[in-house]
Amino acid sequence: MLEATPLGEGWILRHESDALPASVPGCVHTDLMAAGVIPDPFLGRNETEVAWVGRRDWTYERELRGSSAQERTDLVFDGLDTVAEISLGGRPLGTVRNMHRSYRFDVTGLSGLLSVRFVSAYTEAEAVRGRLGERPAAYAEPYQYLRKMACSFGWDWGPTLVTAGIWRPVRLEHWSTARIARVRPLVTVEGSAGVVELAVDVERTRAEAPLSLEATVGGVRARAELDGVRGVVRLRVPDPELWWPRGYGEQPLYGVELRLLHGEDTLDVWRRMIGFRTVELDRRPDAHGTGFTLVVNGERLFARGVNWIPDDVFPSRITRERYRERLEQAAGAGVDLVRIWGGGIYESEDFYDACDELGLLVWQDFPFACAAYPEERPLRGEVEAEARENVVRLMPHPSLVLWNGNNENLWGFRDWEWEPRLAGDSWGEGYYLGLLPRVVAELDPTRPYTAGSPWSGSWRHHPNDPAHGTHHSWEVWNREDYADYRLSVPRFVAEFGWQAPPAYATLRRALPGEELAPDSPGMLHHQKADDGNGKLARGLERHFTVPDGDFDRWHYLTQLNQARAVAAGIEHWRAHWPLCAGTVVWQLNDCWPVTSWAAIDGDGREKPLYHELKRLYADRLLTIQAGSGGLVLAAVNQGAEEWRGVLTLRRMSVEGEVLEQTAVGVSAGARSVTRVDVPRELTPVGVKEFLVADTGTPTPAGTGAGGDVGKGVGTGTGTATGAGTDNGTGTSPGTGTGTGTGTGNDPGKGTGTGAGAGGLRALYFPAPDRDIPYLAPQFDVALAPGGITVTARTLVRDLLLQADRLDPQARADRGPVTLLPGEEVTIGVCGWKTPDVLSARSALYCVEPAR
Repeated sequence: MLEATPLGEGWILRHESDALPASVPGCVHTDLMAAGVIPDPFLGRNETEVAWVGRRDWTYERELRGSSAQERTDLVFDGLDTVAEISLGGRPLGTVRNMHRSYRFDVTGLSGLLSVRFVSAYTEAEAVRGRLGERPAAYAEPYQYLRKMACSFGWDWGPTLVTAGIWRPVRLEHWSTARIARVRPLVTVEGSAGVVELAVDVERTRAEAPLSLEATVGGVRARAELDGVRGVVRLRVPDPELWWPRGYGEQPLYGVELRLLHGEDTLDVWRRMIGFRTVELDRRPDAHGTGFTLVVNGERLFARGVNWIPDDVFPSRITRERYRERLEQAAGAGVDLVRIWGGGIYESEDFYDACDELGLLVWQDFPFACAAYPEERPLRGEVEAEARENVVRLMPHPSLVLWNGNNENLWGFRDWEWEPRLAGDSWGEGYYLGLLPRVVAELDPTRPYTAGSPWSGSWRHHPNDPAHGTHHSWEVWNREDYADYRLSVPRFVAEFGWQAPPAYATLRRALPGEELAPDSPGMLHHQKADDGNGKLARGLERHFTVPDGDFDRWHYLTQLNQARAVAAGIEHWRAHWPLCAGTVVWQLNDCWPVTSWAAIDGDGREKPLYHELKRLYADRLLTIQAGSGGLVLAAVNQGAEEWRGVLTLRRMSVEGEVLEQTAVGVSAGARSVTRVDVPRELTPVGVKEFLVADTGTPTPAGTGAGGDVGKGVGTGTGTATGAGTDNGTGTSPGTGTGTGTGTGNDPGKGTGTGAGAGGLRALYFPAPDRDIPYLAPQFDVALAPGGITVTARTLVRDLLLQADRLDPQARADRGPVTLLPGEEVTIGVCGWKTPDVLSARSALYCVEPAR
């Protein structure tokens, strides 16, 4: 029987003449921090002080002693980052150059000093660039010249911390006669049966030994003889329960066990969890262009997605528990799809295990991003080897539904002036349109492959054509107002987003002692985007009057603006299902404390955007949109049951008076959208009026207290030359959020949402906040069990409790909430050690009249 001996202990790191204790798995930076040699690069501007680490060569060593009665001993590295020479007892074992692969060396009978000498990634990348020639990229660092996590060289949200080290586990494996070298599980559904086909490769020490395979799954057992070093076992499971994405059904998982037998003796065992489901990608052309719709078990999905980057720039620090926490946060926000972005890594089994259990669909990029990649050796062989290994490694996971060739490289070739600079040199097209689809078709034909994101499906169309395939919407953040999201309906929005700073407590930890300002030295260092602060400022100025010198107000408004921007896009695109079949927000998470597009910051704290996603990605969404003939209420129902009800529409003044009211019936079938015209007499007139739509019993204006009073959350603005729309909906009785819409090129209309008692709410404001003559917000605050209760005495827009200002460990259970006069909301707070009303009031922010 194969025996494994972990080799995580006893390592040292050679640093100049010093030998430092080393952690394995780990990396040079974390070991140097632990030894006090370098400061934490996440704090202040320490990143620049430790840049030298990535330019050095480093050596990890430990003694390897002992012997085994087995015939063979292998030294197995699950991951080495990145270019290294391995020797044992002075004998060279091999040289490696790929972070995304595992490595195995025969060390039978060997002992002595095990040495892993890492060459600087810069040294290797610059040498490859010198041999193969310059290739264009979005960033100056040479990340495209070696197979390493690209974002360790920095990104527009990440630090430049070029790592080296034994970043995944290492062990000795002792075995005799034969071992299981590879299992390729094809899991399909045929009629009412689940079919598992295990294609098995073995490695032998004795070629003549008769071997067999025995597999079990779902109470079914099958056996097959091996023909040399290959064999296939096929099992048919009657009537299995199907695995579904969250919100569509359950996630039953079945244990598969495969035994390699010599006679009746077990030589090796392979175990995994699988799920039975089908997946298709509908890319058929239609009257509008070319679709991009995921279909799971025959059910067409609007993908409610987020983009995932490595959760730490030092990925060896990401534990199983941390993966689970972050992915549970995603599921808690209504997310059902996570795209693993191409500038990162193939994540560990812990990531995909959690997605299997939580019902989160996984879109996996191959690791290519924002650069022209040479196709010559040594890179081509490495790319094929890593693709083959990781496709097979990840095949058991039912959550994995899509392979994607790259991030933005096909688009970059066409639009970023690469083509003339390349002058005929290779740039990666052969990977994305040749090698990778062949590997997927050969090894994993159960899953679809797309050549890139964005990608129109063919060079006949522009790679980022919104009418064809996947689209990345970045012109809006870079140059326009977020209301311009409403000017088009892409078939699938695979990237879009808006920046905001991290939570206040995160900034305080990361920038100790700094007097915080948008342009203070530490804030600028932790803003990596090109003209990031300028884009934040221009985005705010379209909607708010921003007071000079008030950092706290700037912080609140930029976080609010992020939530509004993302909501403007998602509400518009969801209202156009099935033409638009998905949105994937950039981005869920951060890898360090930084101003970025993330919904969850680098310390794991949830920004207001996170709470807004709960509303935006709920099964039922109520939104007010601008139609060609006036305002339109869209009832978006992604649930399995029909949505029937009565909408109460009220045209109100900012002083809280109801000017007009009516009721409208609404019926939205399962997985459908219903649009209802708003009567013209309900359309707000001038900047002092707004529209409220409730599916529950609305709270009478100017009254209310107690548990039956409507709660709400809401935000909004847009740009429009005509009537913009602002909308939103609550996600459960007494809660909600919202954002606005509009069209055209002028500062536009506000939006918002909340909920009346027991239902959803959408709000529409016909002007940006800076032009609305709000009354000074007035509200009462009282302590409540597990939190606080706020009661509005005027209209209070986008009330936000920044709980981390109460205590760094404190968390609030909701984001911005809009209250009409007389309404109240209870905000749950955990981690607040000494609650008091004055502290609570000081941590509450809301939209104020323009000054």
